[in-house]
Amino acid sequence: MTRAVLVFLGLAILITALVLLGRALLVGRGSSLSPAALDQALRQGTAPDLIYLVEVKGYEIAEQSIGVINDEGFGAFYSSTDGRRVQLRIDRGTMTDALCPGVPVTDMNPLTAPVRCERDEVGWYREGGGHHEYVAVHEDHLIKLAGSLDDVDRATLKTAVAGARRVTTTAPATPRPSHTPIVRGDLPTTGDGAPIQNTGPGG
Repeated sequence: MTRAVLVFLGLAILITALVLLGRALLVGRGSSLSPAALDQALRQGTAPDLIYLVEVKGYEIAEQSIGVINDEGFGAFYSSTDGRRVQLRIDRGTMTDALCPGVPVTDMNPLTAPVRCERDEVGWYREGGGHHEYVAVHEDHLIKLAGSLDDVDRATLKTAVAGARRVTTTAPATPRPSHTPIVRGDLPTTGDGAPIQNTGPGG
């Protein structure tokens, strides 16, 4: 085998490896979370076990939207190139066939609109007020992916929720800034709280 043939084979192998790597990156695109975004969610008070990601076909996660919802839940938006978006929400709670019709669909308008519920192997498909969502129960929390009827179809919501995966956190978040008040030595502990003004001799 000549040197030229060996060089050609080497280049072919390298190109193949690069193509496969590129495909892997594209498959994961939109479904990964940067360390900065993860730290942002944790600093805001999101519970580590409530941080999930989904893969939504045609949508990418908008990291600037990531943050805490309610006391310790996790929320994020996924957007498409043409401006459509869906909302991922993870929070403590439960869902049952009895509860489903009485809980408003995310962003539904008006809030008094009737809610239609259908249960399947993934969870509950819920629709009302121009919006719909898929809700799955996992342990003590709900995994919810929602959007308007115009922005996303039912099959996309279902597939994404079925493949939801928890993000593993390996480091504690940067602590929140302390809100401990500054102790002033010139303020008395009794009286009207006016600063103590020390005077010199004869003052």
